[in-house]
Amino acid sequence: MPLQRRPQIPVERPRIVPLNPKAQRVHHADQFLRLGIAGARKNLKHFARLLELPVLHQIARRFHFRHRGASQKAKYNCKLAHLFFLVATPAVAEISAQDYIPADPKQAQLGQLLFYDKILSGNRNISCGTCHHHDHAGTDGLSLGIGEGGVGVGPNRTPGTGANAIRKRIPRNAPALWNLGHKDIRVIFHDGRLTASDIYGNGFNSPAQEWLPKGLDNLVAAQALLPLTAQFEMAGNPRENEVAGAIHDRIDNAWPIIAKRVRTITEYGEMFVDAFDHIDRPDQVTIVEIGNALAAFITTEWRSYNSPYDDYLKGKPLPKAAARGLNVFFTEAQCASCHSGPLFTDQEFHALGLPAFGPGRTRPWDPMPRDVGRMGKSDLLEDAYKFRTPSLRNVALTGPYGHNGAYPTLEAMIRHHLDPEKSLESWTIKDAKLPEVPWLAAVDTSIRSDAIEMQRQKQAIEIAPFDLSEGDIQDLIAFLNALTDKDALNRPLGRPKTVPSGLPVD
Repeated sequence: MPLQRRPQIPVERPRIVPLNPKAQRVHHADQFLRLGIAGARKNLKHFARLLELPVLHQIARRFHFRHRGASQKAKYNCKLAHLFFLVATPAVAEISAQDYIPADPKQAQLGQLLFYDKILSGNRNISCGTCHHHDHAGTDGLSLGIGEGGVGVGPNRTPGTGANAIRKRIPRNAPALWNLGHKDIRVIFHDGRLTASDIYGNGFNSPAQEWLPKGLDNLVAAQALLPLTAQFEMAGNPRENEVAGAIHDRIDNAWPIIAKRVRTITEYGEMFVDAFDHIDRPDQVTIVEIGNALAAFITTEWRSYNSPYDDYLKGKPLPKAAARGLNVFFTEAQCASCHSGPLFTDQEFHALGLPAFGPGRTRPWDPMPRDVGRMGKSDLLEDAYKFRTPSLRNVALTGPYGHNGAYPTLEAMIRHHLDPEKSLESWTIKDAKLPEVPWLAAVDTSIRSDAIEMQRQKQAIEIAPFDLSEGDIQDLIAFLNALTDKDALNRPLGRPKTVPSGLPVD
C-alpha cells in the first residue's frame, strides 16, 4: 500500500547535474523512520549550475563556503568570488518597472476589492488582506497566523470564541507579497509547492494538481486560489458552509461556488464585464477571472525597487553604517550565497535549523506536528527541513522571520545564522509572536519534546558556525534596513474602505 497518493499523470523529471562520485554521508539520527539527510559534496554540482547563469550577479551564491565540511582552499577561493561579486553588483542588480509582469489597471482595481472582501471565504469572515494587510507591509506581524475564526488584524488578532474559535494555528508564517510579480519569480510558498509547469496541462505544478483550472495568467493567479480552499486559512470546517463541504469532496468543487457568490453581486458583475474583454455577461465569470484579478492587484501593488539600496545602485552613497553592512553582507557574512540577485533570493531551499514549534505542516500519512519543508513537496530525503530563501526587500518591515516566524527581530535571525545550534539551545516558545490560545498550548510545544526528531532536524543544518563582531551585526542590520522601499507603506491602491459585498473590511 503506498504511503502517499501519487499524481494521476507522470511527474516531471528532475534536472540532471554532475555529482561527486564519492559516497554521500548519512547522519546516524536519520535511522529513525529512515528519514535520511544526505550531506553530499556540492562542488561539481555548483560548477554545473554556474554554467547556466546569465549574469555575473548570480555567481557568488554558487560558492557555499559556509557549508559544513567546506575545505580551507574552497573558503579562500569563494572569498575571492564574493569580493568579485561586490564589485560586479552595482552594474547588474537594478530593478525597473519593465521587470514586472504587466497587469491591466481595471483588473487590479477589481482585485483590490476582492483582496479585502470576505466573500471569498467559506464563512465570510476572513479575507486575503486579513493576513496580508497594508498596515503590516503585506503580512500579519505574527509568527504563525490566526486564520478562519479569528478576530482582528495583525499582532492583536485573537483566536475567537465559542463555536467560531480557531481549531488550529496556521502552520507557517504569512509570507510577504513584495515583488511576486517580478518576471524572475519561479517558485512560490515556503516549500516551493507552486511552480510553472506543463505537468498537469494547466500551466502549473501545484497542490491542486490537475484540478487547477486552465487560463490563469501567472504564478500569482494560481497562488491566489489556494488559500480559498485551505480549511484553517479561509475555507472553514466541513459542515459549516457549502465551500468547505465541496472541498471535502474535491478541491475544484468549491471554486464555482465562490465565483457565483462574487458575480451575482451587481457591482462585481459590472466590473468584471468592464475589466475583461472576453466577459460579456456576469454569468461568464469563473474562478479564473477572480484569480487573475487578484494577481493583477498583487503584482502591481507590492512592487518594491525604490529603496536607499536602489539609490546606491544609481550612484548615491549609502549611510555609513549601511555601507559597512553592505560590505559585510557580500563578503565576511557570505549572505549573498543564498540571498542573491536583485530580489536577494536564490529561490532555492536550505536547511537552517529554525526552532520547531506549532502544529507543523502535517501530511495524511505523517501526522507528527513537524514541518519537513521542501521534502513535503519533492519526497526527496535530501530536501528534508529545507525552506525557500525569502527575498530581503522590505525585510525590516515583515517580521517575524523564518518559515515559522521563530524570530521576532532581524538581529535574532542574524544571530541564528551565525550559530544555529547555539541559537536552538537558547530559544524558547516565548520568543515567538504567538497570541495566546490556551486550548492549543500543548500543540504549540509538543514537537519539542521529541528528542529524536529534534536531533534529526539539528543534523540537517547546512550552515557552519561563523563569527561576526557586534559592530558587524549592527552594520548588517543597517544595510537590511536600507532595502526598505521609501514608499513601502504608501501603496498605489491601498486598503479600500468598503467592498461590494457589504461585509466589513479589516
